[in-house]
Amino acid sequence: MSKLWKLLGLMLVLLTCFPFVSYGDNPIITDVFTADPATLVYDGTCYVYVGHDENDAPNTGYKMVDWKVYSSTDMVNWTDRGTALTAKTFSWSGGDANAAQCIYRNGKFYWYVSTHDKTNPGVAIGVAVSDSPTGPFKDALGRALITNDMTKYASHSWDDLDPTVFIDDDGQAYLYWGNKACYWVKLNDDMISLKGAITAIPITKEAFGPGFEEAPWLYKRNGLYYLLYASGFPESIAYSTSSSPAGPWTYRGIIMKPTPTSTTIHPAIVDYKGASYFLYHNGSLPGGGSYKRSVCIQKFQYNSDGTIPLLTDTTTGLNGTMSRMKSYNFQNMYWRNSDFNVKIEANVTPATDQFWQVVPGLADSTDGNVSFRSVYYPGYYLRQNNNELKLEKQDGSTKFSKDATFKKVPGLKDSSWSSFQSFAAPDLYIRHSNYTLRMSTISTDLDRQDATFLIGK
Repeated sequence: MSKLWKLLGLMLVLLTCFPFVSYGDNPIITDVFTADPATLVYDGTCYVYVGHDENDAPNTGYKMVDWKVYSSTDMVNWTDRGTALTAKTFSWSGGDANAAQCIYRNGKFYWYVSTHDKTNPGVAIGVAVSDSPTGPFKDALGRALITNDMTKYASHSWDDLDPTVFIDDDGQAYLYWGNKACYWVKLNDDMISLKGAITAIPITKEAFGPGFEEAPWLYKRNGLYYLLYASGFPESIAYSTSSSPAGPWTYRGIIMKPTPTSTTIHPAIVDYKGASYFLYHNGSLPGGGSYKRSVCIQKFQYNSDGTIPLLTDTTTGLNGTMSRMKSYNFQNMYWRNSDFNVKIEANVTPATDQFWQVVPGLADSTDGNVSFRSVYYPGYYLRQNNNELKLEKQDGSTKFSKDATFKKVPGLKDSSWSSFQSFAAPDLYIRHSNYTLRMSTISTDLDRQDATFLIGK
């Protein structure tokens, strides 16, 4: 066998032995659609358990049949640990894989899931167990832990969605869940049986402000209990606090407003290596949306009084760089998205619409080609269309990639600045005219000034 074939064989072995590693900003996973993140820190590693929106999901409904696991030791680079659990693991499941959370106790990992129960109509909660955080997992009971006939606060059959599990300092475990109803119950030490009756928390303004939709997430910090949840529709993330895991709960406010690309959003918060992180999902990947979602992350700090600040859905995540594009001949003005049209405008407060992420060109990442991704409209790029420039959602097409790619060249007026040449039509450059960005040929000195910009902060 030649040395080349031996090398190729070794490369194949390495590729099959080592899991896929995802690098980037937001979303943190880009090769598949993921949703409903839940975190677990174990043995120095942070694990994220996610639902999996199938690529061929319809535009009007979910298609989810399994759950995946990812791990990280820096919260930036995530290793794919594979599909650790499927709906088929539960013989009683109707085949759908809704939101879930995994927790460690007494040498075992317990993964609580929501799925339709074909033996007892309605959504139910099951539990899988494993000796490893990445599986294999098996059905711990051979039946659902909670069935729809056990919960009566809401009349619809899908109120038993989105379980979250928490073990208090005294060792008592709690399970919260619900859709348009918020239920909780204590778990026995075995983690697979209920201790006492199920309680429904009244959906009041005092407890939940604008209302409780779904997706609870329960944890404790500095003696205070936090309950995050999705509120309203399209969903925001809100939270309430209590001095007890049994309540009563007091509404504290909104953490994240609805994202531009998904009608749902699902929270998780984790402390890891001395920092706090908020995880959620949006629909920002090409072809993504409300039924093809993607898990994202933001780092944050609690306010001095323990409250959580308002967080914003961004493309930059933990390690991305946001920039503003300054005009050469109006040096107090920057590119700005204004109702998806792009203009130059003086510095504004807040300046969220003026921030861009300069990334490798979508159509060609070589030869200085770049694309401009909106920081605060994840999934949206600057795109040329008939000499106009718009902010548009990336659809994954070849045409979009070409229209959204520009070659960065020395500034036509000042070589220490930059100009941007169209990849699709190289005779055209980005310039502003009457304060509006457009594509144009360049001939005069004023044209060169209008087509010269500075990438900065």
